[in-house]
Amino acid sequence: MFVPPPVAPKGRGTVWALEHRFNERSRSEFDDGWGTLEQAARQERAAPETLVREEQVRGILSGNDSPDIGFDLSINPYRGCEHGCTYCYARPTHSWLNLSPGLDFETRIVAKVNAAERLREALSAPGYTPGLLNIGSVTDAYQPAERRLRITRSVIEVLAEARHPFSVITKSSLVERDLDLIAPMAEARLAAVYVSLTTLDPALARAMEPRAAAPQRRLRTLETLARAGVPVGVSVSPLIPFLNEPELERILQAARDAGAQTAFSIVLRLPWEVNPLFQQWLHHLVPDRAARIMARVREMRGGRDNDSRFGTRMTGVGVWSQLLRQRLAQACARMGYRRERVPLDLTQFRRPPRWAGQGQLF
Repeated sequence: MFVPPPVAPKGRGTVWALEHRFNERSRSEFDDGWGTLEQAARQERAAPETLVREEQVRGILSGNDSPDIGFDLSINPYRGCEHGCTYCYARPTHSWLNLSPGLDFETRIVAKVNAAERLREALSAPGYTPGLLNIGSVTDAYQPAERRLRITRSVIEVLAEARHPFSVITKSSLVERDLDLIAPMAEARLAAVYVSLTTLDPALARAMEPRAAAPQRRLRTLETLARAGVPVGVSVSPLIPFLNEPELERILQAARDAGAQTAFSIVLRLPWEVNPLFQQWLHHLVPDRAARIMARVREMRGGRDNDSRFGTRMTGVGVWSQLLRQRLAQACARMGYRRERVPLDLTQFRRPPRWAGQGQLF
């Protein structure tokens, strides 16, 4: 007898320890008549504890070969993300660690504690050429663990020393802590921040992004950054048909009022293990709309649940996808948004010494 995974408790996106695609063995629940399944369900209702594992990494810069993404390099100070967003396209990356893209992704966090050291080594290498660099492309660099570990801050300190331009995308208000570093770099056209704002409905946000900052708090972060002179943009992503999609214009207006200068949006992506996780969550959240939502998702994905092809994976295909792009373009034009990303200056880069505090010999 199949028993669907239980609804996630408060503060978690899922308690489903979904097996990853590299597992050689698969397991299924079985009712032995002694109440085993009911007992397991009661145990899973308690919010699992977050464990952070510190890791020494060999490298921290990742190159980008996708034409859909507007940066050349990325830094992700953590693996996994405690925010627990149910739709997160990065969940399948935990499979490479032999961990579940479900429960483990948001409760088993890997912290790259020597990230700043490895970044300094990379930037100081004779052959290094600066490129557009983003922090937090597959994990939120300002998730809760950052308050204690300050890895992201140490990375930005190295970038500031090297006058290397960068952008950050986040759902967290913790980015305000680093304004003393980000604001001077922004003034020199070396930094920009993008805040992901998926909905203005706090109840929906709590269900979709249980440990991320509340929508109104993110708007205050946009305002704080803008007042400090930091170029800020808003990412209304992912757009999910009939769920947060009706809010598109309202979100854009609220972000514009808070000081956002640029805006972009990506339609829902369901790669690998994200697909069953999201659909299970969707059927629990809105059982009356789940089938309709997935039908529209498939319409934008050429009849499939997901389309990973370059050129279409961010935008989708078909009439409905075109209508969304038109809505976004018209709303941005009406509200005075710039559609291009904030331009950053690559010419100010200066190669840092290989070791922190190292002075010039001559």
